[in-house]
Amino acid sequence: MKLYGAIASPYVARVVMFARIKGVDLLLAEAPGGNIKSPEYLKLNPMGKMPTLDVDGKGIGESSIICDFLEDAAGGQPGLPADAFERARSRLVARIVDLYLMPHVSPLFRQMNPEKRDAASVDAAAKEIAKAYGYAEQVMGPGPFCVGSTPTLGDCALSTSTQMLKTILAAGFPEIPDPVAGGRLATWWQAVQAHAACGPVIEDHGKAFGGFIKMMAARR
Repeated sequence: MKLYGAIASPYVARVVMFARIKGVDLLLAEAPGGNIKSPEYLKLNPMGKMPTLDVDGKGIGESSIICDFLEDAAGGQPGLPADAFERARSRLVARIVDLYLMPHVSPLFRQMNPEKRDAASVDAAAKEIAKAYGYAEQVMGPGPFCVGSTPTLGDCALSTSTQMLKTILAAGFPEIPDPVAGGRLATWWQAVQAHAACGPVIEDHGKAFGGFIKMMAARR
């Protein structure tokens, strides 16, 4: 199996982290044809987005679906809890990330240039981001991870998106509070950073995404 995408993407990083939690060897490779809009890539993933998992020449898109496939077919350690309710709770954290957090992180990224910044859009995004973290915190278990003593899918989704957000805030939005600075979320953030499988992926993603921000700033 090969995973097409760049670690600067939190969605790619999510899958990489999930595979490492499971102990599954997953090669991260450049998209066939050189980019995600090439004819070769679109044959595997018609949406033209990253990541895509290549399984013997057949493509699977969407990060959470890829993680579900790895859980079902790749063996290794469990990436989701054994208990059905806890499995649902882990998936719910990932769903909150996709539906309530990331749609507001991306617009914030588009406001990085202070000379063209729309203050109203930034304020609106900050409020929605705070609400999303409130949702995630409420559905988490006692921890230290999202639903227990080991990281699962929810941790992979929330931690990589959190690193992306923290990198954006550090680069240009010091007025927006760090969403994982205190309480249950701070305990969770410390746990995922310290975990042998999660921490290095968070670090690699942060460095790669930070480099992308610097490249975009240089173009401006």
